[in-house]
Amino acid sequence: MRLDKYLTKAGMGSRSQVKEYIRGGLVTVEGKTETDCGRHIEETACVVTCRGQTVGYQKTAYYMLNKPGGFVCATKDEKDRTVMELLADTGRDDLFPVGRLDKDTEGLLLITNDGELAHRLLSPARHVPKQYLAVLSGEPSPQQTAMLEHGVDIGEGTLTAPAVFAWKDRQRLEALLTVTEGKYHQVKRMFAAVGCRVLALRRLSMGTLLLDERLAPGAYRCLLDTEVDSLLAVTGLKEPAPGHKEEREHAAE
Repeated sequence: MRLDKYLTKAGMGSRSQVKEYIRGGLVTVEGKTETDCGRHIEETACVVTCRGQTVGYQKTAYYMLNKPGGFVCATKDEKDRTVMELLADTGRDDLFPVGRLDKDTEGLLLITNDGELAHRLLSPARHVPKQYLAVLSGEPSPQQTAMLEHGVDIGEGTLTAPAVFAWKDRQRLEALLTVTEGKYHQVKRMFAAVGCRVLALRRLSMGTLLLDERLAPGAYRCLLDTEVDSLLAVTGLKEPAPGHKEEREHAAE
């Protein structure tokens, strides 16, 4: 594998960033400074350091993207730009978005190559909470918000799972809705079922993962180890650390 691609896959930075590190003499291979970005290495055998840190190849990768409007959640699309185009400089070709946000919906999107984690996060049986910020066309009545929390018929013959409704800014008609399912256009259809139209929609959280508000629309970053561990714990793929107990219980509510 090319050295620059290896470092990018190892989470040391974007392809352009790691090229700067290599050309700047900040990377060693087998103890010797390497300035050739195209140097091919054996990723499971060579000892590589970057900026004084020993690098290990990461089989699984996890990225948080602040999805902008106008992009579809797919790896390929013949008509529209995909969210994967925003992560083109990761150096990885095995990534995919976890779940689908509508083309015009913004906010938190997890990008990974961990199929088991993705499956568990999206499984209806896991009841993983997802919180959205919706700008509404009008103010729902207390009876209508109670309907949302109890479950509404969005045209499928059955009620949606109970949701949690709260105002973020009542004057601006900005509402928070937390759901545990991932039906097609679910949040928009739920509000429509009680007579409200969603003018703008943004996902703020998924399980224990919260949108990093410092990320500009279209920007992404690697997940922190604590964020990955928390997601693995809430989906049952890893025993939670003692300090994550309250966080896990809150996410399950």
